Amino acid sequence: YLTQSLIIFLATEAERARVRGAFGMYLSPALVEQLASDPEQLKLGGEMKDISIMFCDVRGFTSISELYDPEGLTQLINKFLTPMTQVIMDRMGTIDKYMGDCIMAFWNAPIDDEKHASNAVEAARRMILTMERVNQELKDSGKSQFDLKIGVGLGTGYCVVGNMGSDQRFDYTVLGDIVNLSSRLEGQTKTYGMTAVLSSYTVDELGEDEKEIGKNILEIDKIKVKGKKDPEIIFGLAS
Repeated sequence: YLTQSLIIFLATEAERARVRGAFGMYLSPALVEQLASDPEQLKLGGEMKDISIMFCDVRGFTSISELYDPEGLTQLINKFLTPMTQVIMDRMGTIDKYMGDCIMAFWNAPIDDEKHASNAVEAARRMILTMERVNQELKDSGKSQFDLKIGVGLGTGYCVVGNMGSDQRFDYTVLGDIVNLSSRLEGQTKTYGMTAVLSSYTVDELGEDEKEIGKNILEIDKIKVKGKKDPEIIFGLAS
């Protein structure tokens, strides 16, 4: 009995260690422990799920990169990515990947989050405010004499989420039309002079108890998005 109990215990701990290792660099510690205590929440393969997706990019990064050597540019981008990542994880977001100066993140997977849309919007709002502090710190340290500006695109909808890739390498990520839309909304921030642009689906999913967030959301236009038949109503988020 003792031997069998020990085997079960070691197998359970090994499973928890595997989960911690897999998600320790993507989720907040609290969410990692929640997954580790119940690994059944982590499904292999893909599943359809309602997801809120964020793309966050630095404006004019190509021009900025020409002003720094490789070491200085690395320090600058890390100074930006670290606090932005912390804001996302504090609001229950999952970091999907970094693409140079761009962050891709999503909500409602692998941990269920009934308020994923409002958490994503609140993360965007806090990121805008956090950039003010980051820019001041960069100036105080002499690492930058100008303000970094960001653009944020937020979309919500059903897509496939799970482990995707090849037999040699795979990532826990999302796939679907809403991912492409969210990326394009981030690009629209330059067109409309807004720091954050949201899809109508994201705004629609804000519950009654998130009306305080909704006060800072304004409808700005109806646009035709490439690859989509119907026009998309878009909203801007004021900090």
